[in-house]
Amino acid sequence: MTTESTSYSGHNVSGDAPVAGESLGRDAWRRLKQNKAAMVSLILLILISAVCVVGPYLLPWGLAEVDWNAFSAAPSLESNHFLGTDANGRDLLTRTLYGGRVSLSVALVATFVSLVIGVLYGAISGYVGGRLDSLMMRFVDIMYSLPFMFLVILLMVVFGRNIFLIYAAIGAVEWLDMARIVRGQTLALKQREFIEAAHALGVRDRKIVTRHLIPNAIGPVIIYVTLTVPKVILLESFLSFLGLGVQEPLTSWGVLISEGTDMMQSAPWLLLVPSLFLAVTLFCLNFLGDGLRDALDPKTR
Repeated sequence: MTTESTSYSGHNVSGDAPVAGESLGRDAWRRLKQNKAAMVSLILLILISAVCVVGPYLLPWGLAEVDWNAFSAAPSLESNHFLGTDANGRDLLTRTLYGGRVSLSVALVATFVSLVIGVLYGAISGYVGGRLDSLMMRFVDIMYSLPFMFLVILLMVVFGRNIFLIYAAIGAVEWLDMARIVRGQTLALKQREFIEAAHALGVRDRKIVTRHLIPNAIGPVIIYVTLTVPKVILLESFLSFLGLGVQEPLTSWGVLISEGTDMMQSAPWLLLVPSLFLAVTLFCLNFLGDGLRDALDPKTR
């Protein structure tokens, strides 16, 4: 005896099979909503981002404001230092939220830079093929052979440690995997009938790449983006931990963790608070990435 999934008036009865006439985007969103871990992670990410953006305006202390009566003070509701202060008397909650702004903005902007470079590079390489494809991929192989950390450090030493250069430096070395993924998708897609039909109709190569190949390769790209964001956050945190990231008066979670390690025995909250924000954010991004992978994978439909 077999059980069949049926749909009535556009509503999916089984909850698993695609609804008739449903777009791929809506189908992916419906499947993502069924993943509780991914949805909880998405909600937490939205809350963390909102708190980091709005929170500092609601707190009584500024980023560099010093409370001369509270140096390395423990968390307290009476002193308005809800998560304590650092060794210089600055409110830890305020600095953690400002640090979240920097860490998340670095991750998003650097990921966007790597996304643009990697998608265009991979699509052009896979679509053109031949010697140009081999030459472009050999350049990628050369870049792979160089340590990513060395390249980022070299770029920041040469051009300075401006926050905008950190965006560009990290994005400039994180596009290689993206390029390979998009190239592989392009090599498979350009043999499909709709691409041959576009050629037969005289559609220009530029439009074929931008309107047909790249949109049809967007699924794996979105999944990889969710994996790149936590990777970039960790990279920025590591650079800041080494003193090569953002500089005063700005801060980031990596800077705060570095400062907290120096006082982890006498003032453990200086390490625990930014570490907790960073760990929760990374966990949420990874769970969301897993959920998007399942939602966008046609083999699981």
